[in-house]
Amino acid sequence: MTDVPGIWVGHYTDTRAASGTTVVMCPEGAVGGVDVRGAAPGTRETDLLAPENLVEKVQAICLSGGSVYGLAAADGVVRHLESRSIGFPLDSTHVAPIVPSAVLYDLGRSAEFRPPVDSHWGDLACRSAGPGPVKTGCVGAGTGAMSGGIKGGLGSASIVLDTGITVAALVAINSLGSTIDPATGTFWEIRLEIENEFAGHIRHRVILPEPPTGSPGENTTLAVVATDATLTKAQAKKIAMMAHDGMARAIRPAHTMFDGDIVYCLATGQRPLPETPGFFSAPVARAVNTIGHAAADCLARAIIRGILDAKSGYGMTAYRDLDHR
Repeated sequence: MTDVPGIWVGHYTDTRAASGTTVVMCPEGAVGGVDVRGAAPGTRETDLLAPENLVEKVQAICLSGGSVYGLAAADGVVRHLESRSIGFPLDSTHVAPIVPSAVLYDLGRSAEFRPPVDSHWGDLACRSAGPGPVKTGCVGAGTGAMSGGIKGGLGSASIVLDTGITVAALVAINSLGSTIDPATGTFWEIRLEIENEFAGHIRHRVILPEPPTGSPGENTTLAVVATDATLTKAQAKKIAMMAHDGMARAIRPAHTMFDGDIVYCLATGQRPLPETPGFFSAPVARAVNTIGHAAADCLARAIIRGILDAKSGYGMTAYRDLDHR
């Protein structure tokens, strides 16, 4: 994710509580979009990202465990940014940080049913944020995650297009559906691997545990895709919509009645979209197509990375510890 200039990532992880918070920060602001596909979402300030609404830029996205209680972490992100005068300007001295947020269900995965998530988690995630490599696996919002009956986690991936535009994805996988094809015993979207990025981590033809039957609201995959391209809010929403295709290919089934699946899109605006002369009346349409397709592929790769990097714990077996066929 941090391969996109201007994007920072930070985590707070509470291993005892089997939960945590992840923050994707854009201190200079980024045009935001969102698309919600799951039927059981837990969100804050998603309506603000609708193309017809006033505010164009956001300063952070907060992803957290803790289900409905996890929305409290966003308060800490808002206060952290406000203390640094980062936000939507209200007057000459005051700002309102714009922090859309979403949560996943990881309750009951430690000794105490409800993790002690509060605004402090969001503040600590911000304090750890930076432009360096993103920690993956059982960290932040992916700490207590479960995916298709095995240990879930947090993953990230990126790509640089021929145009020089960078596209990236970050995801916390806590899905009802599985990332692994039961017929082959390997990942649905393993074909998307770039430059042997999964080398040494793939265990071909694993034996999956019995799939969970699912209960209302107990899942959810949370994702952020980002690019350094210049996008409008409507274009950012379209990229988020297209990125969901990567989630649906990599997790089957996705967007169920028991998941709150959501994808945010951030565009830092450092590179103009290349135009295609004579292409109807929308000269940048092909560029948006290309970025959306890349975002979907990056999200699918990030999902695989999150599962590969997860470690067994909290009564859940990780992919790395599954038996071979």
